[in-house]
Amino acid sequence: MPLLDTEFGMNESSIVREWSGQVQPALVASFVFLFCLEACLWVRNLKLKKRLPGPFAWPVVGNVMQLGQMPHITFSNLAKKYGNVYQIRLGCNDIVVLNGETAIREALIQHSTEFAGRPDFGSFQMVSGGKSMTFTNYSKQWKMHRRIAQSTIRAFSSANSQTKKSFEKHVSGESMDLVHMFLRISANGQYFNPSREFTVAAANVICALCFGKRYGHDDVEFRTLLGRINKFGETVGAGSLVDVMPWLQNFPNPVRSVYQNFKHINEEFFAFVKEKVMQHRESFDPDVTRDMSDAFINRIEHGKDSGLTKDFVEGTVTDIIGAGQDTISTGLQWILLLLIKYPHIQTKVQEQIDKVVGRDRLPNMEDKEGLAYLDAFIYETMRYTSFVPLTIPHSTTSDVTIEGLHIPKDTVVFINQWSVNHDTLKWKDPHIFNPSRFLDENGALDKDLTNSVMIFSSGKRRCIGDQIAKVEVFLFTAILLHQCTFESNPSEALTLDCSYGLALKPLNYTITTKLRGKLLNQLPPV
Repeated sequence: MPLLDTEFGMNESSIVREWSGQVQPALVASFVFLFCLEACLWVRNLKLKKRLPGPFAWPVVGNVMQLGQMPHITFSNLAKKYGNVYQIRLGCNDIVVLNGETAIREALIQHSTEFAGRPDFGSFQMVSGGKSMTFTNYSKQWKMHRRIAQSTIRAFSSANSQTKKSFEKHVSGESMDLVHMFLRISANGQYFNPSREFTVAAANVICALCFGKRYGHDDVEFRTLLGRINKFGETVGAGSLVDVMPWLQNFPNPVRSVYQNFKHINEEFFAFVKEKVMQHRESFDPDVTRDMSDAFINRIEHGKDSGLTKDFVEGTVTDIIGAGQDTISTGLQWILLLLIKYPHIQTKVQEQIDKVVGRDRLPNMEDKEGLAYLDAFIYETMRYTSFVPLTIPHSTTSDVTIEGLHIPKDTVVFINQWSVNHDTLKWKDPHIFNPSRFLDENGALDKDLTNSVMIFSSGKRRCIGDQIAKVEVFLFTAILLHQCTFESNPSEALTLDCSYGLALKPLNYTITTKLRGKLLNQLPPV
C-alpha cells in the first residue's frame, strides 16, 4: 500500500543558525561598504548583461539568503515560477540551476562534454591534496585520470567472475560482522544509533579494496578519523559560501570558522591516506598487486604515458575512500530508518528473502533477480530520500543551449538531482513512499524506471563507483534482513527529518535488533 509521509522535513544547519544570531559590528561595517560598492556594479551590469530568467538578486549577497535550509527544495520551488533552467546569483557569481528530468538529462547526456567542467573554486583545491579527480576541471589529464581510476575499480570488483566473487565475499563478511555487532549492542533489549557502525562497515569495504586491510569496529583511531570525514559533507557548504563570497575570510564570522574546519578535515584525511600509500611504495613489487593502491602506483608511477605525477596516487585513493564510505553509509541509514518506520514493508521483504534464499545460507548477488521487491525498496529509498540532492557544482566548458536558453562558457551550474526524483511528469505521487512503483504487473523490476532514479549523477561526471555501491547496498540490506528484525524505540518520535550537507543524513534515531532463526557465522576475511 502506498504510504504518504508528511514528516519528510528538514533540520536547520549549524551555519544558518549561527548566521541568524547576533551579527558582529565588523560584519555590519564590511557589509555596508561592500553593499554600496556592489550596488554600483550591479546597476551597471544590469544594463550590460542579458540575464536568464530568475529571481531578483540583491547586491553583495545575491540570492544567498533566499536559499533557505534546504536549497534543493528552494530550487524546485523556483523552477515552478521561472522554468527548469534559470539563473541565481551567489555573491558576485551568476549560477545557472537545472531542474527536472528533461533539462538535466539534456545537459548531462546530450551535452555531456559541455557540462563536464568544475568551477575554479578555492575550496576544491583543498580536496585530496589538490589532485582530486572528483573536484578538478575537465581536461585531457582529467580524462586519463578518470580512465585509470575507473578501470582499476572495475578490475577489483567486477572485471571477471573471480573478482566479482571476491568482492561479494568481502561485502558479505562485513555484513555479517555488522549483524554480530548489532546483536551484541542490542543485548537485553538495548537501543542504539546504528550510524557509526554503518560508517565503519562501509569504510572497511573500501579500505580493503584500497589498502588490503580492514579495521575493527572498536578501533578508536579509525572511528575518530571516520567521524572527521563525516563532517566533510557538513562543512563543504561553508567552502562554497567562501568561494562565492571570498570577503567572508577577512573577518571573524561563523562561516569562516566552519571553512577552517573544512580545511583541517581535508588535511587530516589526506595525511592518513598518504601514510598508507607511502607504506605501499616501500614494499611495492610490480609482480604482485595486493590492492588498488598497488595498482595505482603501478599505473601512475610506473606505467607509460599516464600523464600523471606520483601524487595523483594519494589523490585518487582519497577520492575513492571518501566518496565510497559516505554514500553507502548514508544510504544504509535511510534504508534502516524506513524499515523501522514501515514494519509491514520490512516483513514483506523478509518473506521474499526467505522464499528465494531459504534459512540455511546467506543471500548473494545471484539471488538478486528473484528479490525484485527488495530491489524496488532500495530504489524507492534512493528516489524518495534523494540523499544526494545536488551534484557537486559543474561548469560549462563551452557555450551551450538548454531548452532554448543560452548558457555561456565557464558558467557555474547546479544540478538538482532531487527535482529529477520528484518530477511529477515522471513519477506519480512522488511525495508518497511506494516501492511497488518499480514493479510491473508480473512483479518484475521495471528497468526503465530504475534507470530514471538519479543519485550518482550522469554523463561524464557520473560516479565511477556506482556499480560497486549498488552491490554493497543490496548485499548489506539483504543479509541484515535475512538475519535480523529491526524495531524502533517506542520512547522516540520517529521522524524523516534530515540535516543538510553534501548528503542528506537522517536525524539521530535508535533501534534494537532481534535474531531471526539461527545465526550464520560467516565473518569478514582478515
